[in-house]
Amino acid sequence: MPELDVIIALLLLGSIVGFTAGLLGIGGGAMLVPSLTAIFLHQGVPLDNLIHLALGTSMASIIFTSISSLRAHHARECVEWPIVRQMIIGILIGSFSATFIATLMSSLFLAIFFSAFMAYASLHMFLGQKAVQPMASSREFFIVGTGIGALSSLVSIGGASLTVPYLVRCQIDIKKAIGTSAAIGLPISLAGTLGYTINGLWHTSNDNFTFGFVYWPGAILISMAGSICAPIGVSIAHRLPVQRLKKIFGVFLILLSIKMLISVIQGH
Repeated sequence: MPELDVIIALLLLGSIVGFTAGLLGIGGGAMLVPSLTAIFLHQGVPLDNLIHLALGTSMASIIFTSISSLRAHHARECVEWPIVRQMIIGILIGSFSATFIATLMSSLFLAIFFSAFMAYASLHMFLGQKAVQPMASSREFFIVGTGIGALSSLVSIGGASLTVPYLVRCQIDIKKAIGTSAAIGLPISLAGTLGYTINGLWHTSNDNFTFGFVYWPGAILISMAGSICAPIGVSIAHRLPVQRLKKIFGVFLILLSIKMLISVIQGH
């Protein structure tokens, strides 16, 4: 089991991630992967599997925070279930398949890819969404869902940074876009966790409750704290200027990703 300082760090991380997931629709991986990378470095995890373990553990923890966030948004009738049903098959296929690609990549390449993606996502938070398009067809929802699932698995996010802007462009209200994103985050995290577990079985041992690329004590502690704090974020999201908060959060994500990238490069 983890040491006391690690337990405290994981619980604090889970609280922050759960709160921001409910508040901003951010699935968690944006904060989890860089933070878990730092925690695993502290625990002496080999660099070869460092980012892979952070990605898999992040995915597993997102399962429970997504459930909590989804229930809270559904209670406020902010989930567009017809859209979820049209995207879910593509989401599952993309999320599961991408874990096989991630396994073939080095930790350094994954760290660079993650940082580049966070820079892109943060830029969109700053610029906002101005262009709109008609409601998509079922075929488009499937294709877009596959792409969102694949990218989400590669960077271990709940997909909100991709799903929310896309739905807003489809003329979906921002609060309903966030709620629908929370619903889509659940199948992303389930398929991604399964994929990282299977792919990691040949690269890690079962020591310290690590199965595949998932460190379950970390996932459970983060999930416990996150599930408690996610509904608080949802409640506040309906009273605060979410778009302005996203811009502030975007700066934080860039700094966090740069720190993770520097740590991995120094390790090499």
